[in-house]
Amino acid sequence: QNRTRGMSYCFHSESHVDTGPIYVRENGKLHLVNQAAGSIRNVAPKTRPFRLFSRGFSVELCMNREDDRARRQRTDHFIFTYTREGNLRYSAKSLFSLVLGYISDNVDHIDSLIGFPEQIAEKLFSAAEARQKFTEPVTGLRALQKFTEAYGGLVLCSLCLRNRYLVISEKLEEIKSFRELTCLDLSCCKLGDEHELLEHLTKEALSSIKQLLLKDNSLSDAGLRRMTAPVRVLKRGLENLLILDLSCNPKITDVGIGYLLSFKKLNCLDISGSGLKDVDAVIKRIQTRIGLVHSQVPLKEFDHSNCKTEGWAEQTVLQWEQAVMEATKPQDNLRSSTAALRFYGKTHRIEEVAKCKPVEADTKASGNLQFYKEKVQNCHFPLKKEVAGSHELKNHKKRALAEQERERTSKQKHLCLTVEDWDLLNTY
Repeated sequence: QNRTRGMSYCFHSESHVDTGPIYVRENGKLHLVNQAAGSIRNVAPKTRPFRLFSRGFSVELCMNREDDRARRQRTDHFIFTYTREGNLRYSAKSLFSLVLGYISDNVDHIDSLIGFPEQIAEKLFSAAEARQKFTEPVTGLRALQKFTEAYGGLVLCSLCLRNRYLVISEKLEEIKSFRELTCLDLSCCKLGDEHELLEHLTKEALSSIKQLLLKDNSLSDAGLRRMTAPVRVLKRGLENLLILDLSCNPKITDVGIGYLLSFKKLNCLDISGSGLKDVDAVIKRIQTRIGLVHSQVPLKEFDHSNCKTEGWAEQTVLQWEQAVMEATKPQDNLRSSTAALRFYGKTHRIEEVAKCKPVEADTKASGNLQFYKEKVQNCHFPLKKEVAGSHELKNHKKRALAEQERERTSKQKHLCLTVEDWDLLNTY
């Protein structure tokens, strides 16, 4: 009785709180507490389930809620898929995926990636690329520089910017951040002699370039002099250049060709469409100074099919181009007004986005001026000097001559053997 009164007093004192029905188990039986009378009553439990939460209550599954307002898009930590029966199934992402996503969201805050494993760095670059972090004006450049400083040619080894002068003007600093490029195509970009990118070609970061295509870029003798100055004076810059295309640049004369003679490693050269005065003298000069032979047929090295954008940042360059195209895309209202003017005869043509076309006018006048270096077919001559200095080969001179004669008469006479190969043959 006292206990019942105490419980009744407790419930009456907190009658303003709606706690719902309360069940008390006593002597193995379940009793319902009557809040109005403060007594305990024997009732059988109802079979219908009791509602745990009110109807207006909702649960939101979310993690990492701090600084949620500043985030434009909350990171999803679950992967949702559907089964064959059409049921929704979700699974939590791995810790590696969560960390990779977090770092890629803040990739511009990375201090350095030097010494970081390149396999993980490639996945990090792809994650940041998918979030279009490298297209942002300031933070994208800072993040891209961290990758190029650490991995160089893995980020981009070949870059094709043919007819993409708008991308060059918009993303010049990003393009200059690429290191260890082996192939660069800047054809039909109308850069001129004073462009900042041409000056960047002489930097040490691009000394690895082996193929450079500068077709139709309004270059003159002054531009060639500036571009070849580090090679001529300091033996630096584009000293490893193997293929050079300077066609369709009518301002290049015989004087400018003289600057190209400093490229001693050149294997292919195209100066078609240049403003040469004495073509025969230039051909003879190129052949005697750097050993290039005039080709009577077009060379496949200058058909622009081998130069492609290759590396981790391939999709990044495509994102830059897409952003530039969207920015320069004519608006619908301007297009409709132009169509209306054309319909009423107030204009005779529709203005389109200007496209660069190579200058081919002077090519027919000067002819095909492509040069290549003949490959040495007989590789035995330079080996004879090294053979003469070897005492072991002197003792087996007759056997070496017999092996040479056998190689000449066989089907594989074009193969070149090294000194180690000759030493091995002469030991038998």
